[in-house]
Parts: sequence; C-alpha cells; structure tokens
Amino acid sequence: MEKDSSMSSLTRFWFIVTMLVGTFTMSISQSSLSTAYPTLMNYFGVSADTIQWLTTGFMIVMCITMPISPWLLNNMSFKKLFIGALLLFDVGTLIIFYGSSFLIVMLGRVMEAAAVGVLFPSYQTVLLEITPEKKRGTIMGVAGLVMGSALACGPIISGIFLKFTTWRGLFVFFMVVITIILGLSFFVMRDVMPRIETKLDWLSIFYSLGLVGLLYVITEIGKSGTDWLILGIILLISIIMLALFVHRQLTIPDPLLDLWVMKSFNYDLAVLLTGFSYISLIVVTIIFPLYYQGVLHVSPFISGMALVPGAAFLSILNPLTGTLADKIGFKPTMLIGMTMIVLGWGLLSILTISDIWIMIGIAMLIEGGNAFVMMPAVTLGANSLPNPLISHGTAVITTVRQVLGSTGVAVATLVLVDFTKHASLSGKSLVMANQFGFHAVYWTFFGIAVIGFIIALLIKNTQNDSE
Repeated sequence: MEKDSSMSSLTRFWFIVTMLVGTFTMSISQSSLSTAYPTLMNYFGVSADTIQWLTTGFMIVMCITMPISPWLLNNMSFKKLFIGALLLFDVGTLIIFYGSSFLIVMLGRVMEAAAVGVLFPSYQTVLLEITPEKKRGTIMGVAGLVMGSALACGPIISGIFLKFTTWRGLFVFFMVVITIILGLSFFVMRDVMPRIETKLDWLSIFYSLGLVGLLYVITEIGKSGTDWLILGIILLISIIMLALFVHRQLTIPDPLLDLWVMKSFNYDLAVLLTGFSYISLIVVTIIFPLYYQGVLHVSPFISGMALVPGAAFLSILNPLTGTLADKIGFKPTMLIGMTMIVLGWGLLSILTISDIWIMIGIAMLIEGGNAFVMMPAVTLGANSLPNPLISHGTAVITTVRQVLGSTGVAVATLVLVDFTKHASLSGKSLVMANQFGFHAVYWTFFGIAVIGFIIALLIKNTQNDSE
C-alpha cells in the first residue's frame, strides 16, 4: 500500500511533536520506579527482589517486543500502530492505578512495556524515513531527548511526585499526558511508511523468547543465594533458542528481523557504540543516587534532584549535537562524546569525592558525552544501510542497546556488592568499604568507556547505501 506523503509543514511539525512527546512520556516509565521501591515494598508487603521486577520485567518485555516492530511497520498503518501502542500503555497504566496487589500492578507494567518496546524502534525508523539524509543528524538529535533524557528524567519526576503525592500520582501523570497525546494522534498522525505485507512468523517469535531467559540470568547473577545450576540450564536453553532465532532469520525469505544488516562492519560498530554509551548513561542514573545516599548521606529527594543538572545538560545538548554531526561529521562528534565519557569515569576512578557538587559536575560530563554519541551512532548506523533495511536496523540497535544496558546495571550491582563486602570482611570501616566498592565500579566502567573510545576511532563516516 502507498504511504501518505502529503503533509504540510505545520502537519509535519505536529506529527513529529506528538510522536516525540508520546514516546518520551512512555519512556520515562522505564526508569521512574527506582525511587519508589521502598514505598511500593511497604504498600504491597513484598521484598526488594520482588519489587525490582517492576523494572526488570519491564526491560525484558521491551526486549522481546522490539524485534516485532519491523513486521508491524511493514504490515500496519503507522497511525494505527502509534494509536494502538498509546492505548495499550494507557490501559496498562490504568490497571496499575487501580491495582490492589503486586501481580495486578505487574500485569499493567507488562502492558506498558509491550507498548514501549514496539514504539521505541518504530519512531526512530519513521523519523529516519521522513527526513533527508543530510538533515538526519539534527532530527535524530531531537529524538535523543526521548532516548537519553527520558531515562535520566524518570527518577527525577518520580521523586517529585513521591514527595507531594502517593505513588499512584505518578501514574495519574502518565495517564493524563498519554490520553492528551492519544486525542491529538487521531488528527495529526499519518501513514508515512511504505507497507510490504508478509505473514507473521510465530516460530521466530517463540525463538526470540530466548531473550527472556538471557536477561533473567543477567539480572539474577548478582543476587545472593543464586542457584547456579538452574541459572546455567536457563542460560543454555536461552542461547540455543537465540541461535535458532538467528539461523531462522538468515535463512527464511521474510524474516521477522533481517539480521543481514549485521554484514555492514560500520553498522556493527555503531550498534556497539550506541550500546556502550547507553551503559554509561543508565549506570550513572542507578549508581550515583546510591553513592549520594550511601556515602554522602543525603536524602532520597536530594539524591533525585542531584540528577537534574545532568538530565538538563543532556536534554540541551541532544539537538545541538545532532546539528553538529550534520556539519562536521558523525565520527568527530562521537569522538568528542567518548572523550567526555572516558574523562568522567577516569576522574571518578582516581578521586575520592565528598562534595555532591563535584559528583553532579562529573555526571553532567558523562551524560553530556552521551548526547554526542548515542543518536549520532544510531543515525550513522542507519546511513550504513539501504532504506528498506532501516526499520530492521533500528530494531537491532534498540534491542542490543537494551540488552547491554541491562548487562551494565547487573555488572555494576555485582561489582559494587562484591567489592564492598570483600572490603568490609578485610576490616575496613563501613564508609571505607563503600568507597572501595564504588571505586571498583568506576574503574570497571572506565575500562568499558575506553573500549567505546576505540570503537569510535574505528568507525567511518558512511553515506547511505541507497544512494
């Protein structure tokens, strides 16, 4: 079916604004509950390990729905897809609001995650499709507000609502904004994607569930009392399923997710680089509040507010770095960002910091660096592919980034717990043991940032193959 390309400049503006605001609001929900854990634990009478599934489960469901997004874009009107995702999220949020038990709230979170998982790669594909290549850096810089800033803003917005309302107030906010965007969508959204209808491959979807097992193992590795035999069995089955998924995508005529995009080495480097920058961003939003509360002894509200400058700096830089990438090239832009990230983790590794303002400054340095890397890497990766493969390429990038982000959080948690425990058992005071654990985390991610810098050196500026 032909796509609807008849959009005036005003319609195009509201189309993009509606899409970005809707996706931004939905994305906030991914990281918004971390500051609400104690409140939710007390309310539902569950343990910390259980309540964390409101975030862990969210990330897992996102990952298993992301590979389906290219098929949906090819077989559905984008307007219907967007409205359907908003409606699914809105209903899920309503279920959470009225939820009287943890299981009901978890059901609502699964519905929210499915909506975000479908929409996250789709909105990037649509933006790339409707934007000339020479302007893609700029528009994808604006899109970076959704990907980076939403993640950083989640704990901040949650902290504000928890201070002035109950935990349900946060979900009222989500419902109000999404309902407004849903109403606007009926008037401003258009079917902008060409459609090539194919049959949905249910066997591929079944094999993709190996991602569930993989992410489950990743999240359970750092917990005490881990049953390594069970985890090993789950990991083996998951790897076999994912191997079958990859083989099927490479051999069937109409794959659910076309993995031949990986044959472009430049695209592969872009996938890794966007994942590495995302790791730094998500670890900062998780680890820094723990440092503020555990070492600097500030309140949860102050620790949440301390994330504001970094999130604001990231939000300001995202559109600017996109324009910069269009002017000086993607590689120089990404090298600037990786230099900032390496410098930030390096300073944390060699310094013992007792001033929250210095920590805020370093958080701004790392998060600002992310603005120079993540969306330029996504755009460069898309430019390395022919147009028909862009939807598959963005789905692969988004899925890999999510898996790497989950792995980064698991590694950070494992290193922090183990090194703090080791230092405490060796006779160090609680304060010194905490410092030792955090420095181990900083050195770990300094090493990861250096690898990311090397990847940025290897990347080449590439024009779109379709030209």
